[in-house]
Amino acid sequence: MKKWALALTMAAVLVSGGCAKKPTEGGPGATATPAPTAGTNQGAGGAAGGGAGANFKFGMVTDVGGVNDKSFNQAAWEGLQKLQKDTGASVKYLQSKSDAEYATNLTQFVRDNYSLSWGIGFLLGDAIKTVATQNPNAKLAIVDNVVDAPNVASVVFAENEGSYLVGVVAGLSTKSNKVGFVGGIESPLIKRFEAGFREGVKAVNPNATISVNYTGAFDKPDLGKTTAATLYNSGVDIIFHASGGTGNGVFNEAKDRNRAGGKKVWVIGVDRDQSLEFGDDVTLTSMVKRVDLAVERISKEVIDGTFKAGTTTSLGLKDDAVGIPDTSKKNVSADILAKVEEYKKKIVSGEIKVPTQ
Repeated sequence: MKKWALALTMAAVLVSGGCAKKPTEGGPGATATPAPTAGTNQGAGGAAGGGAGANFKFGMVTDVGGVNDKSFNQAAWEGLQKLQKDTGASVKYLQSKSDAEYATNLTQFVRDNYSLSWGIGFLLGDAIKTVATQNPNAKLAIVDNVVDAPNVASVVFAENEGSYLVGVVAGLSTKSNKVGFVGGIESPLIKRFEAGFREGVKAVNPNATISVNYTGAFDKPDLGKTTAATLYNSGVDIIFHASGGTGNGVFNEAKDRNRAGGKKVWVIGVDRDQSLEFGDDVTLTSMVKRVDLAVERISKEVIDGTFKAGTTTSLGLKDDAVGIPDTSKKNVSADILAKVEEYKKKIVSGEIKVPTQ
């Protein structure tokens, strides 16, 4: 697979069908509106003035987690918003309420002659393949899945590597020697998060026990809250979640417990620096995955005329595409952060091979 080194300068990373309902579409501040007529351009906020991308349109279809999941989909949307700001391109999202809407939403962008249509998340793999096959002249891209089609660019991440680092943090930070992992839908992708986390914890704290629970959903905060309650009740004091919007409930449960007093509990966020949303009082660190930058950069390749359809981009620690945010120093000691850096170097050098399952 093609390796693409990302030049990051941002401080965000320290180490780093059926009858479908009408989709939700929009941009900043937008609310649900009827699907636009084919061929019209209702980009989110339109093009931001002039610029190299003024004549380009980029669409993004979310999975069921929604664009405001405070995690994966939101990070991707932020990447397109940055593209709009920098190039003047028009950007828009369609929010899927069920998997039956994936292909319908992607097809809407294709029929409206969008320059590139993104599918966000591994769940959209089949829909991307179908739409790409039916529309060979359209350009499509997907994150977290590899779609074998000559008009599709695929992006995957080494989540296991970044998860190993937050495992090191958890293993050295736990007071109870009990940590937890909450996953969304059990799949090879989420298994990579679990495997890396488990190995990182065991590397620095072989006495720690790791409790694993899959909720089966990326869009159920209430389920995340009850799952977290069960783990915290069992003595777990740190939970790493890889469950999209379901993880919002994990944070809510931790915040409720900390407000009530008693034993301090923590959450390790995923995909974005979730301390920015949920606060430093509950977020120990986050496994940041630069979906935003990947979406922005590959979309810009379309504007620049260098888009590489039919290829797969693989991003990991060596690219600073996964890691932990600089805000981690608020709750993680300098000694532990030094250990994280030590293990990062070993992974990048190949001394440590992080399993994927």
